[in-house]
Amino acid sequence: MAEVHNAQTPTSQAPAAEQASINDEVATRRKRRQDLIDAGINPYPIASCVTAHAAQLEERYATLADGDSATDTYSVAGRIRAIRKQGKVCFIVLEDKTGTIQLFLRINNVSEENWNLLGYLDLGDILQAEGSVVRTRRGQLSIAVTAFVLLSKSTRPLPEKFHGLADKEIRYRQRYVDLIMNPDVRDVFVKRSRIVSLIRRFMEEQHYLEVETPMMHAILGGANAKPFTTHFNALDCDFYLRIATELPLKRLIVGGMDRVFEIGRQFRNEGMDLTHNPEFTSMEAYCAYSDLAGMKKLTQDMFQRIAREVCGCAEGNEVIDYQGTEVDMRGTWRSLPLADIVSEVVGEPVSMDTDVAHLRKLCDEHEIAWQEDWQAGKLLFELYDELGEQTIVHPTFVCDYPAEVSPLSKRKDDDPRLTDRFELVICGHEYANAFSELNDPVDQAQRFADQVRAKGLGDDEAMGYDYDYVRALEYGMPPCGGIGYGIDRMIMLFCNQASIRDVLLFPQMKPEVITKQDIDKQVGIQQ
Repeated sequence: MAEVHNAQTPTSQAPAAEQASINDEVATRRKRRQDLIDAGINPYPIASCVTAHAAQLEERYATLADGDSATDTYSVAGRIRAIRKQGKVCFIVLEDKTGTIQLFLRINNVSEENWNLLGYLDLGDILQAEGSVVRTRRGQLSIAVTAFVLLSKSTRPLPEKFHGLADKEIRYRQRYVDLIMNPDVRDVFVKRSRIVSLIRRFMEEQHYLEVETPMMHAILGGANAKPFTTHFNALDCDFYLRIATELPLKRLIVGGMDRVFEIGRQFRNEGMDLTHNPEFTSMEAYCAYSDLAGMKKLTQDMFQRIAREVCGCAEGNEVIDYQGTEVDMRGTWRSLPLADIVSEVVGEPVSMDTDVAHLRKLCDEHEIAWQEDWQAGKLLFELYDELGEQTIVHPTFVCDYPAEVSPLSKRKDDDPRLTDRFELVICGHEYANAFSELNDPVDQAQRFADQVRAKGLGDDEAMGYDYDYVRALEYGMPPCGGIGYGIDRMIMLFCNQASIRDVLLFPQMKPEVITKQDIDKQVGIQQ
């Protein structure tokens, strides 16, 4: 018994002729669809039946000898990836979510109606087939088909298999085709789902309660970012799509829900690059009676758990590869003050005590823009943000952020100019931002007022004054550790992807230009 070794597809066309070739193929497939309907065959039936998948059968019949057959019968379904008819036999490669399996059809083993239906099949059609399991003499596991049903007629050809789907613009815009043509892409999103599920289980094991908070806010808060604005018709006022979940979650801490977390979408009306997308997923978590040390342990334990369960690392050897760089997640991660990192990159000791004029000079030397109202803390942060962060490879908790850039974090006891805050940095990118949360309502009110003042001076990313949040703090919030994680960046790290777009199923893109002629043609073909 022979078998199909490679999918056969039309010879690739020159770019100038490619669209014409596709249009011809679409017309041919549309005609086959109509011919089926005219013959009384529904090319899109309601009912379907799947009793096994390709990988299950490969595992179940791994010991089936070459040339042998089993008596069990199964119904499989999937997309046709190759088809070859040779006289009175036909071979079809069927792909489902777990892999591929070969279908073997012989003219005297199927009905005449089924055999004739083979002439209407194309690559990309979705087919259901029933039969027994056999192993060919060459070792190919197959289904000896006794009956099959066309479940969905594909009226548009898939990309030419040899060249695949490489154009990133098409891949992101037509993710459905990307998933069909590139199994590695599918694997990334399967792994993404596993990671998010694992995070949720991990948090529940730590006795955190998952909650949901509003996605539209009347007051901008919880982060420094530019918002998307929408109009709430029922209330006749403007609202912001949330930029963070922090302030609603901390209200719940005030209310006695001691451990809470939320996994959800945030929206920031800012630029797009390899690590930023305006719509992204984060997880924020808050724990009463905890602090920065508690957030460090939570983070380290969670990342090491993902490395073990998703990346296959052995316990105590949590080392992964990210874009050719070995990332060592073992043991206890180091903590470094922000000023120490800046000192290293500028080649001299700097701190909150460094003269503002000298910090401005350092910024000028490294072509970093600054504003007249910036004090030492903000200047230090800009030097770190532009120069220092990118030098960090292995997991590092960057600590002691200036109060000017940390409006929601508690001040350090030994130096109130600094806050009890860290950012987790790996391979030059931030993955988490944590605070010992500010719970002094008077201090918080003043910091909100400072933010309002900054907004008046032109800082579009400054927060608004949240009167209700200060009122909540006035009732008393216990000491609290809080942290926010960039889930998409975590997926990039553990799935070894260089671009955030490669871990988002539908990244934001400029709308495709569709003309009335395009629509008329599509509708006209369907009539």
